[in-house]
Amino acid sequence: MAKSKNLSMATKAARLKGIKMMYQPIPKETEEVANKIVDAAYCVHKELGPGLLEKVYEVCFCHELKKRGLVHQRQVDIPIVYDGISFDEGLRLDVLVENNIICELKAVDHMNPVWEAQVLSHLKLCNKRLGFLINFNEKYIKDGLKRIVL
Repeated sequence: MAKSKNLSMATKAARLKGIKMMYQPIPKETEEVANKIVDAAYCVHKELGPGLLEKVYEVCFCHELKKRGLVHQRQVDIPIVYDGISFDEGLRLDVLVENNIICELKAVDHMNPVWEAQVLSHLKLCNKRLGFLINFNEKYIKDGLKRIVL
């Protein structure tokens, strides 16, 4: 959290100094998919509530994505290229939506900041810009949704 706070403070400071930040906005189509993802998470949480295993939420979340007409993949392996060699083991996305948005699902009492860093790493490795860290083990799902933009 401190890193993202520092980043936003650096962004604000740069703007105050008149430095133009170079980034592209998230495309409208991607934002529409993102809204459907949030809605799907909300529906699953409303129906099931907190306290279940992550795998249960994953199956139901993917069902809700499908109902919204979104193409998705579960448990997607991410190859790592290091020193010119591709390694296929080690990293895995929970859900990839429309081959564009990464969703990392959790069902935990306390969020670990390393999971946000994990989503950022996955975004970089997959050359994607938008991800969600979703913890279903919250009383209110809004407290368990973290949007991460690269």
